[in-house]
Amino acid sequence: MLKIYFGDYTGKNYINNPDLFFDNTYSDEWLESDLAKEIVKDIDKSELVGPNLVVSPFLGSISINRISGGAKTLIQIAFDDEHVYNASACGDNCAEWLLKIGNSKDVLVRLGHMMHFPCEKFDIKIENTSEIVHSPKELAEKVVIDGLLD
Repeated sequence: MLKIYFGDYTGKNYINNPDLFFDNTYSDEWLESDLAKEIVKDIDKSELVGPNLVVSPFLGSISINRISGGAKTLIQIAFDDEHVYNASACGDNCAEWLLKIGNSKDVLVRLGHMMHFPCEKFDIKIENTSEIVHSPKELAEKVVIDGLLD
């Protein structure tokens, strides 16, 4: 299940800058997976050929370090179970992927803003309150009513 902590997260395992963290810690094994290839194709509209090559329709051949922060964050969330990532590094185009990853395993992320989830029905646990919400409206209401974001 996708679990979201809204606001400032202070755990020792928290990664505030997933873009920079990815550049220094990614595993070639992650980048050889079909999941990582699907994420890069969907989020960046690019082809992840392998750990050392991405083909972008806009930039040509680039290194893995030049993919978007959103794609980097999603890949880390999918493969690294030891850290809590700042999903505010992701745009709304990553929301559906967060739900997909959360459907395959329990994952906790931090958000400092309201992300737009395109699905009408989902299960998301608001970690701050331990409540489970099932729709974008219910999520927004809980975040606002409980004052989870400044």
